[in-house]
Amino acid sequence: MSKILVTGCNGQLGRAINRKYEGNSVYEIVNTDVQELDITNVDAVVKLVDEVKPDVIINCAAHTNVNKCESDWDNAYKINAIGPRNLSIAATKVQAKMMHISTDYVFDGTATVPYKEFDATNPCGAYGKTKLEGEKFVQQFSNRFYIVRTAWLYGDGNNFVRTMLNLAKTNDEVRVVRDQFGSPTSTRVLADIIAALIETDNYGIYHGTCEGSCSWADFTEEIFRLAGVNTKVKHITTEEYPTPAKRPAYSVLEKYMLKLTMDYTVEDWKTAIQEYIQNGLV
Repeated sequence: MSKILVTGCNGQLGRAINRKYEGNSVYEIVNTDVQELDITNVDAVVKLVDEVKPDVIINCAAHTNVNKCESDWDNAYKINAIGPRNLSIAATKVQAKMMHISTDYVFDGTATVPYKEFDATNPCGAYGKTKLEGEKFVQQFSNRFYIVRTAWLYGDGNNFVRTMLNLAKTNDEVRVVRDQFGSPTSTRVLADIIAALIETDNYGIYHGTCEGSCSWADFTEEIFRLAGVNTKVKHITTEEYPTPAKRPAYSVLEKYMLKLTMDYTVEDWKTAIQEYIQNGLV
């Protein structure tokens, strides 16, 4: 039986990966989170990977608190850059495939058409900059890698969808930005993309999000409609909702490489969010 080593197994995507392979007879999933493995410690990573000898490493671990990254650069670099470097070094030692999850934040968000994998990166803040350094390390130290950039992710855990539904319980109206655009993406959809990729030798950089796009305000209205919530959504500008970290105004990613290499099509964001809410937010 082949082995998949998952880091960040307790996060939204880690849980979705585990659900994807539940009852699978081909792969054994070896789960790790920060309690079992400090990915910032190269000796610990090499030791564990050498013991497990996985066929694939899926790195779901990341410092994803975008605002906190701005005041915590050292930890952001350790987790988002050094961690992937260490996993890539270890993967190469045991000839494992390296699957690394990255982000739309590697772009500056000034585009007006969807970003392709080949477009120039230009991160604006600590989160995007440290994630981009992680991408570079993976390319430098892994000889068989997939980098999948995703965006606006939701699944089994804390996320935008749950936050909005919780706010709706105590508010007649919520204020949500109307001038940031992206593709809401279910962790189930992303797990499907990851599972399809690791069966191939199509190494490289990919974009993995649902099809279609909307603003955060539009997304909230669709969440409330599907959940049968009557709370109103007030559309506001980014200037009216300042945050420590600058958000990309345009985060729509084109799945160009998936189409070119695998003829892989991804479902629309509206289909995915409907499934998520019908399934009880998992």
